[in-house]
Amino acid sequence: MATRGAKSKRKPSSQKGAKKISVANARANKLAAFAFTGFLVLMAGAAAIALDLPAKAALSAGEAVGSAGFRVDGYQIVGLKHMDRKLVDAVVLDELRLAAAAAGVAKPAQPLVNVARIRDRLMRFGWVKDARVSRRLPDTLVIDIVERIPSALWQDRQRLALIDGDGVVLDRVPVDKMPDLPLVIGPGANSRASELKAILAAAPTMQAQLASATWVGGRRWDLSFQSGETVALPEGEKAASDALARFAKMDRSTGLLGRGLVRFDLRIPGKMIVRLPRSPGEPIDLSPTLQQPAEG
Repeated sequence: MATRGAKSKRKPSSQKGAKKISVANARANKLAAFAFTGFLVLMAGAAAIALDLPAKAALSAGEAVGSAGFRVDGYQIVGLKHMDRKLVDAVVLDELRLAAAAAGVAKPAQPLVNVARIRDRLMRFGWVKDARVSRRLPDTLVIDIVERIPSALWQDRQRLALIDGDGVVLDRVPVDKMPDLPLVIGPGANSRASELKAILAAAPTMQAQLASATWVGGRRWDLSFQSGETVALPEGEKAASDALARFAKMDRSTGLLGRGLVRFDLRIPGKMIVRLPRSPGEPIDLSPTLQQPAEG
């Protein structure tokens, strides 16, 4: 009896083991099925990419929209004031040509024109601060240009260029067609245009009389005025602003500009060194340069 009891107790254990094995096999089969399905999906995707099916489907869908009457028949450019329109025309016409050639038609469907790429290409021009390209259904593109505002001329190595307030180069300018704008001179002077603007803001009366500003040694500014004098400013935006403000105050009270003096050097804190003019043939005076205390 004991033996039978022992044997009868072992049977449930073997049945449980068999059930565990069958469950494990079922899970393994499911995982294998999932893996195989995933493999087929990847293969189908790879085949679709290799055959360029997504692009062809997009092209077919775009052409269907075009066949419904939504083809680009023209475009409108707004916002241009200074920039040469031919530059914008060239970009837009090139993109329309590419879209039409891809579909093998004379006029491209609206959805097939890459408006984002048109914008990216326009943003490469110095004049363009921003550009918006939109579709006006059924058959027109609208190119809205926001131009930068020219604020100065930049002269470097005998070449002239228009720049905006941030020093961005807008366009080259022939010498015989110079607009009436302040002139900044020297390598890197364009990138310091915003600093110069802040310095001149401390003395508005000086800004109105300014002829040019030269960026000297990559450190500081020399200002040349319409009356012929040069004012040498110290290094640093704050030091230069303070020095120019003091000079403007003295000019209002004593009339420094327009008296035939040559140069005012403000680089030494608290002092103004003045260079006097010399007549032709006049002996050179080797005495110390005239120094005047700057008003504080």
